[in-house]
Parts: sequence; C-alpha cells; structure tokens
Amino acid sequence: SPAQLRNLEDVLDTKIMDRTMVILDIFAARASSSEGKIQVEMAQLKYRSTRLAGLGTTLSRLGGGIGTRGPGEKKIETDRRIIRDRISHLSAELKEIKSHRDIQRQNRENSSTPVAAIVGYTNAGKSTLLNAFIDKYEENEEKKEDRKVMAKNMLFATLDTTVRKIHLPDKREFLLSDTVGFISKLPHNLVEAFHSTLEEVKFANLLLEVVDYSDEHYMDHMEVTRQTLKELGADEIPCIHVFNKCDIAKANGREDVPAELPHIGKDCIYMAAGQNIGLEELVQLISNHIYQDYVECTMLIPYTEGALVSYFNENATVKETEYEAEGTKITMSCLLKDLKKYKEYVIL
Repeated sequence: SPAQLRNLEDVLDTKIMDRTMVILDIFAARASSSEGKIQVEMAQLKYRSTRLAGLGTTLSRLGGGIGTRGPGEKKIETDRRIIRDRISHLSAELKEIKSHRDIQRQNRENSSTPVAAIVGYTNAGKSTLLNAFIDKYEENEEKKEDRKVMAKNMLFATLDTTVRKIHLPDKREFLLSDTVGFISKLPHNLVEAFHSTLEEVKFANLLLEVVDYSDEHYMDHMEVTRQTLKELGADEIPCIHVFNKCDIAKANGREDVPAELPHIGKDCIYMAAGQNIGLEELVQLISNHIYQDYVECTMLIPYTEGALVSYFNENATVKETEYEAEGTKITMSCLLKDLKKYKEYVIL
C-alpha cells in the first residue's frame, strides 16, 4: 500500500518500488515514439494520482496568494489538480493520434489487403519473427535494414505497433503488425493507456500467437495472452500458435520438442525464427488462412471497363496482365465474391 511504501522508505532511507512502478519504469525507458511516451506518461500519472501521500494531520503546507483565504488548498490537492490537468492534455493528444490511426486502418481495410497481427507474451520473439519475414521477403536490399524493428532479449523491447507489408513470391501480399508484449497482471492503467495501440489486434484477419517454447512457464504465458485478447475483444479471431525458440528448448534437454523442426500441427507450428527455421512453412499456414476466400481465375475485361482493371490491381493479387484485341486479360487470385460478381468476364 502507499503507506507501507512510505514507511519503508523512511526506515530504509532508499527508494521503494512496487511491481507496477517497476513495469512503468521499464516502459518509460523503452518508449521511443511520441505516442509511446505519451501513453507511458499518462499511465504513470494515473498511477501516481491514486498514491499521492499526504502530510498526515499537519496543514502547514497550504497554498498562498490571492484566492486562498481561509483553510486554503493543501499541497496534495494542488498536486492532484496538476496531474488531472496533465492527464486531460495527454488524453487530447492521444485522441488526435487515434484519429490518425483510424484513418490509416480504414485505408488498409479499403485496400482489402489481409492483416496478420503478431501477439504474445513479452520477450517471446515477436519482433525477431517480423524481422525474419523482412529479411526473407523484402526484395529491396537497401530498404531491409530500415524496415526492421528493434529485437532484443529483454522485456518490452517493442512498445509501438509496427506494420509492414510482406510481399510473397507468388505476388500475394499481406500486412504484418507487431504489437506490444503482454505480461501477467499488466497494470490496469497501462492497458488503458495502450488501448488504442493494442486494439489494432481487433481488426486483424489472423493472429500469430508467438510462444517462447523454451520457457518452462509457456502454458501460463499462453493463458495470459488468451485473457488479454479476451479483454480486447479479439478472442474470436482465427489464430496460429507459433511455438518459437524450439532450438533453445531442444538444447536445454526438453523432451516434448518435436524431433524434426519445423513441425506443423493443427493451427500451430514449432519453429525457431532466430535461426530462420520454419519461416516458409509458417507463410504457407498464413496463406491457407487469409487467402481461403480467394480463388484463382483469368478474366478478359473489355477496354471500356478500365475502372474494373484498376479495381483488381488494388484488391486482388494480379499475377499476369496481357493486352489483347478484345480487352485486358488478367490472371489473378481474387475474392470469391468478386469472381461471382464479375463472372461474365471469366474465361478460365
């Protein structure tokens, strides 16, 4: 309790921190973007506002000046007012950032590009997995390093949601987003402050739950992830369980690690993202989920329907385009509903 913290500090003459304060400090040290810094500061202020310690029965520290006649305003009340004003200011800034995020999300939804979100317990290897995708599927060598995110063996290395477009060899593409890691008993104020960031998960077509399989408590971590997703309203989204760091688990003598890696089960894969083991197999699993409503076809679209060609270039995976006498011949993978809608142009 706040009183216990204060009493311990008096007795030991040193700063005492509870678990929530430690987590908030870690978040503050990791925050790099303006949004991340605002979210962490707001969580810290909300936590501090409920734990401001007064000065006991003494009323010696009163506000002075005009308008403070009589009992005046106690120092603790002044502090609370300042914190309330600051929280109000930060909330307005976050609301503006959220509106920008909503516009970006709407643009992604309008483009019909599937979205896969990486979720999971902190330090499970989520950012490492994203970087592995970029290493393997980014064609522009100069952009590779710029598109990567920080991946370190520490808690909450990633605080900001990062979205990257992944281009597959078959010309299909999808968006892959990396989110902040979860942790058991994540402070409520922190969840609240990061809600606009975490809610990106709700709009994904597929979740990739990355699990540190080398951690003996991985089952507990999966339960924490499940509960957090439920709180966010994302527990009904299809999910692939990515059991990561299987190479480390095997080296540690774990007997339940599959003999051969990667190993694919029902909606799960045992792999090692840091060693690039299982990446192609994971991509196949992702494709099976997010492209299950897509079909292969060839259409011959008259030149008078140029807008339809533009539509398919934006909303389908066009593999080949040929210009013939009767019109534009497009070989592509498109949504089943689009195939039915424009079936008059289908030739194959």
